[in-house]
Amino acid sequence: MSGTPVSLSLHTVVLAAGASTRFGSPKQLARFQGRTLLQRVLASANEVTASAITVVVGAHAADIVAALPPGRAGVLVNREWREGIASSLRAAVRALPGACDGVLVLLADQPLVAAPALNRLISAWRRRPRRIVASQYEGVTGVPAIFPRWCFSELCALRGDQGARALMMRHADHLTRLALPEAAVDIDQPEDLLSLA
Repeated sequence: MSGTPVSLSLHTVVLAAGASTRFGSPKQLARFQGRTLLQRVLASANEVTASAITVVVGAHAADIVAALPPGRAGVLVNREWREGIASSLRAAVRALPGACDGVLVLLADQPLVAAPALNRLISAWRRRPRRIVASQYEGVTGVPAIFPRWCFSELCALRGDQGARALMMRHADHLTRLALPEAAVDIDQPEDLLSLA
């Protein structure tokens, strides 16, 4: 293998298609520290992958798209959002650019995950780009996570309200876990957001 660095193409996908039934209104648009949850995750994504970002919307799509910062990301409407998170992952992966070597999967409801943490994930993946790089928090392995190209067909095979955790466990021998305690905070109910104030 030559010492020439390989330029790897990474695309970020932000999953924001859920109905927020427990929150009572679109939590993607809930405000925290002066910005909506979705604006926060997009700002972090923009720092690490610039314009290579796709936001997957579904429930409340019109309201969420109207609130997006202009020019920050491409928008993909998942019309099968009622099925659960797997439908958004499938839609996102199918829409990835052909030359994409990996996909960084983010959620719109992890408000404490910021660019420095994402850069740690990306650095680990660039060092070993055939590996899945996932966050570890409170005994859980999950997203944010980066999936290399060889995972794309399996991501497209997910069904129901099943995220990519099963895929991570299936390929545990190709999995790098990085401690990301801030990813443990996710927003399901208004009280979750109030507890961060």
